[in-house]
Amino acid sequence: MTRKSGFPPVVDGRTRVLILGSLPGEASLVARQYYGNPRNAFWRLMEGVLDTPLVPLAYEDRLAALLARGVGLWDVIAQAERPGSLDAAIRDPAANDLSALIETLSALRVVAFNGGTAARLGGRLIGDRIATLALPSSSPAHAARSFQQKAELWNGLRAFLPTRAG
Repeated sequence: MTRKSGFPPVVDGRTRVLILGSLPGEASLVARQYYGNPRNAFWRLMEGVLDTPLVPLAYEDRLAALLARGVGLWDVIAQAERPGSLDAAIRDPAANDLSALIETLSALRVVAFNGGTAARLGGRLIGDRIATLALPSSSPAHAARSFQQKAELWNGLRAFLPTRAG
């Protein structure tokens, strides 16, 4: 089985909230984009958090909008074997160096985990270095909660972001 690798972090000196997924799914890997599966609710959830349209934007503009509002992205897992896209199928994961990245982000206030696998694995790696927030997965495979229920929990990220000027 071929090992799958994630993407580099999307962060800068303004990053106050770092959202960590587990490992990009098949559609994201093919598109070479974080949350590239159109059925994944991530971009719609973040529209609500930021009160900014993201879905209509080109991918690079979406990333720029996140960064401008203090939100960064990365994944807990750097590489793993996984047929398909389900976290339950992940085998032999190799972790990203989350601690090293966190040390470089002086404005960071919270690490938010997108889903249970990211929270379980990432929580062990981060320990008590910084506040963490476990969020329900934005994945279409996570249907235990409605979009509205997920959005209510994801909106908790607002407390860690700077107020919007304007």
